[in-house]
Amino acid sequence: MLNRRTLLGGGAAVLAGACMTGVAAATRDSRADPARLVATDKAAVDIPAHTPGTPLPLVLVNHTYRYANRDIWFYIVGTDLSTGRQVYGHADGSVTPVALGADGADLAIPLVADGDTVAAIPVGMSGRIYVSIGARLDFRIVADGAGKPALQYPVGWVRDAPGYEVLHDFAEFTYNAAGMFCNTTMVDMFSVPLLLRLHGDGDQTTGQVRPGGRDALFAALRADPTFAPLVVDDVRVIAPGHGIEAGLFPATYYDSYVDAVWDAYRSRQLVVDAAARRVTGTVIGDRLTFDGRVASFARPSSRDVFFCDGALAAPNDGVTGPVAAVLGAGFNRSTLLTDAAQPDADPSTFYGDPVTNHYARVLHEQTDNGHAYGFAFDDVAGQASYVEDHAPTQLTLVLTPF
Repeated sequence: MLNRRTLLGGGAAVLAGACMTGVAAATRDSRADPARLVATDKAAVDIPAHTPGTPLPLVLVNHTYRYANRDIWFYIVGTDLSTGRQVYGHADGSVTPVALGADGADLAIPLVADGDTVAAIPVGMSGRIYVSIGARLDFRIVADGAGKPALQYPVGWVRDAPGYEVLHDFAEFTYNAAGMFCNTTMVDMFSVPLLLRLHGDGDQTTGQVRPGGRDALFAALRADPTFAPLVVDDVRVIAPGHGIEAGLFPATYYDSYVDAVWDAYRSRQLVVDAAARRVTGTVIGDRLTFDGRVASFARPSSRDVFFCDGALAAPNDGVTGPVAAVLGAGFNRSTLLTDAAQPDADPSTFYGDPVTNHYARVLHEQTDNGHAYGFAFDDVAGQASYVEDHAPTQLTLVLTPF
């Protein structure tokens, strides 16, 4: 399985030289009963049959019941998996590599005037599908650290960034010869309730927010004095890690919990099952040290916990990385003090400590199956809003009721 860090792989991308089968825009009446919003059927939409190795049909469904199609745009942005070049996609499944000096290029694809919109995801691409409501998003093209052209994505957690005032959100995907791997992510923020339906070997949905769940989520976090500053009007909720960076959230939030974990495992062992192996760790000096070839971990900061990075960085090495992912999940879910065997796979035990990731907790409470992507390794113990299919035929992205 591709976890969220692997899925992004450092950017969003597309196979520029792929064989593209044109997929024209098509429509159908989508003014449906909200109770049937997941019932969009691939057979009901006029699209060509999918051939493996060609762009994957993508259907955009506006079931917000608040905004008209004319007020919504989408964007397919990412990285070419064969070249590492950053590109943006068009509705027909073709792509354009980004180029310096091309600022102002309009990456937006409008929804059709009425009904569902059919486009295509280029093969060999890892990236994001953004949606914006009420205004278009501004994607800048900048030079990366190596001087190569790169897309500068909107950042809804930086007040002065382009697009901050625009209602927008995104889903993440990797589409290659192995299949389609995708998720509705809230790791950075939550704004627009999105649902993914993936057709292929199976028929899977993920990400559906409960009726009234968006309002309930905003209200629950506004009611918590520590988390309330993360709520930006009725536009979005910013994830706590970004809140720390913006000065909206206490940088010492997890300190007491981390100290308690370090004290607890000076005198007993923490057992972690990860990547088909079991390792044990204890705090030696001021580092949590595991047996085998697993690197030891320094005491993490609150920012490290929320981002599952820094002292909890998870290299793609099959050894330290899987253990770091389990630790990141244990800290965010606050299960490390209640269970010395990790990962804890019982969601009823998650978020029980007062010091916990309440942002992630409320997200999970407001989805119909309890699955959400509230932090980078929310896929530990299968809790993420993630689906994959190794013979995909269609991906549907639904903007669900607010």
